[in-house]
This record gives sequence, C-alpha cells and structure tokens, in this order.
Amino acid sequence: MKEKDEPNTRREFIQAGLMGTAALTLLGETAMSDNTKGLPTRPLGKTGENVSILCLGGWHIGNVPDKAEAIKIMHAAIDEGLTFFDNAWDYHDGGSEEIMGKGLVGGKRKQVFLMTKNCARDAKGTRQHLEDSLRRLQTDYLDLWQFHEINYDNDPDWIVENGALTEALKAQKEGKVRFIGFTGHKSPAIHRVMLDKHTWDTVQMPINVCDHFYRSFEKEIVTECNKRKIGVIGMKSLGGGDAKKGGRLVASKVCTVDEAIRYALSVPVASIVSGIDSMEVLKQNLAIARAYKPFTEEELKALLAKVKPHAGDGRHEHFKSTQVFDGPYHRIQHGMEPI
Repeated sequence: MKEKDEPNTRREFIQAGLMGTAALTLLGETAMSDNTKGLPTRPLGKTGENVSILCLGGWHIGNVPDKAEAIKIMHAAIDEGLTFFDNAWDYHDGGSEEIMGKGLVGGKRKQVFLMTKNCARDAKGTRQHLEDSLRRLQTDYLDLWQFHEINYDNDPDWIVENGALTEALKAQKEGKVRFIGFTGHKSPAIHRVMLDKHTWDTVQMPINVCDHFYRSFEKEIVTECNKRKIGVIGMKSLGGGDAKKGGRLVASKVCTVDEAIRYALSVPVASIVSGIDSMEVLKQNLAIARAYKPFTEEELKALLAKVKPHAGDGRHEHFKSTQVFDGPYHRIQHGMEPI
C-alpha cells in the first residue's frame, strides 16, 4: 500500500467576507505539505493518509478518444505528483476503470491512492461491482470505495436496508477496501441523512463558486464533515462540461479557470476531483494548484460579488436542479427512463 506523505508545513487560513447580510466563512484550518516537490497534499480526514490536492477524474480520462494518450496523461500526472485517482463502476460502462487499470500496471498502482465507486444499493450487486472494479483496475484492493450518486431521497435507506453497507464493511474486513465513503451532487439534505447512517471516512460533493449561493454543500455539509473528521472531496469545481473549454462556469463567463480552482481549494477540502482529458488541461490545472494561495478578504468579496448574480437560481448547477447529470444506471435503478 502507498505510504502517506507527512505534511511539513502547517497553514492556517481562516477568512471571512460579508455579502449582503450573511457572513461568508470559507476556510477552516487545513494542513498542507510544501509544494516544492510534486503537488501539495492535504490530510484525508481521519484516515491517516495525505492525498494530492487535485484528484484525477475517472470520467474524463475514460473519455479520451486515444487510449494510449489517456495512459500517457495518467503517467504524466503521477510523475508530477497528482497521485489521487478517481473512478466509478459505471463510467463509460466500465471503460474508465479498464483504461485506468492498464495505466496502473508495472508498479504504477503502488504510486497512487486509488478510489472508485459502487453503484449498487443491495448486497449482491455491491459484491459484483466490487469484483468488477478490482478486475478492471487490475488491483487486489481499493484505497477508497464510495457509494456513488446518493442523489435520491431513498438512497440512504436503501444501502442500509438492502445490505449494501453491510457488504461493503465485509469487503473492508477482507482487506479489499481500505476506506469507505459516499458521493452525491443533488441535495445537501440527502447528504445530511446519509451522514448519520455510518461513520464515514470520506464524503464527495459539489464545491464551486456558484454552490456558495445555491443549495450550498459548502455551507451545510463541509463544516459538519470537518467536525466529524470526515475527509471532504470536492467535485464540479468548474460546473461540469468540457474540460478543454474550462467547464460550464468558464464557458458561461461566470469566472476564470484559475478563479474556479482556487476557490474550490480555498474551501476546507482534502482534494478536488479535476476533469483532465488532455496534457494541456493537466499542465494548466497543475500550475494553478501549485501556485495556490488563499484569497485575501478583498479578493473573496470581489469574486463572490461577481458570481452572485449568476448563481442563485441554479442555472449553472444543473446537476442539482435537474436529472441531466444523473447517471443512467441510477435512473433505471429508480424506475426511470435514462435520458
């Protein structure tokens, strides 16, 4: 298993701005390693592991048309210190896990903290998804396994009542899974229910400049996770969409790529999942992450003032307000037609 990096500097950044009548508290205390070598790392909750502040997104790497290029991107990411890898059982019908597995052979697996996600809600399906993922990723264990897309109000009950959580804990005892968490991009209220179902190691959620104003995970869930020492993993920092175009927020001129990534890293998260589908995007995001500095109070106020008129109605966060971003597997799972 991958040895954890020890942080050698400790940075406290607690900032507050004021927007309207609401106090905006973004940052807690976050330890971060020196960035003179590779990419900075942060502690992943109570796991005892440090992970790179950028996590390579599995969906986008599986979307690279040239699979040889996808492997080159992964190898370059590892060489540059981006060693937290994301994936999911259903990404590209398993294709993302397969290409990532090919990229991690020959000793590369030991260099990464590998995470994938379980889409099942019952015991039998959970075991099948685990074995599928291990086979595709060409590994005998996962560093982190998360329940994927806890987006529906009955999902938290399903994973308990139908045996999925019990089966995941069994796999953990078997040594096939080190840590267990969950993800979701729909509603902070669903995350709150899920938080009380188990003592989770990690929780993944949307973290971006628009989330600050609309059904905010940052305001409602991040603080609670930090209180419980649960590792927070951010996603949708660019609002989804084409990584080459900077994502939805950049394409819609809500903010720049630099502002989007810097904002997400300014929230007390362990890491943010980054959609990387080219060497150019990899280099760009690495440069932003390495140059990261917390916002000054004035910078934060200015950014939030710019974003607020575009954020309050969810027009740039369709993954919350619509089913457009809900995976077809989960729509079918809930008796709906895939979009």
